[in-house]
Amino acid sequence: MPSMIQRIKQFTRSPQGRRTTEQVRRAASDPRRRAQAQRLLGKLRGGRR
Repeated sequence: MPSMIQRIKQFTRSPQGRRTTEQVRRAASDPRRRAQAQRLLGKLRGGRR
């Protein structure tokens, strides 16, 4: 059974993985999406304390 890292590598090399990677890159470059992600991370980090 392949390790988790190997499975992730296989996925990122697949056509679906490439599409997903491109979508994430586009979302990360959008200032509104970036702010939304930072707020979400802040909530998650704040909830664990």
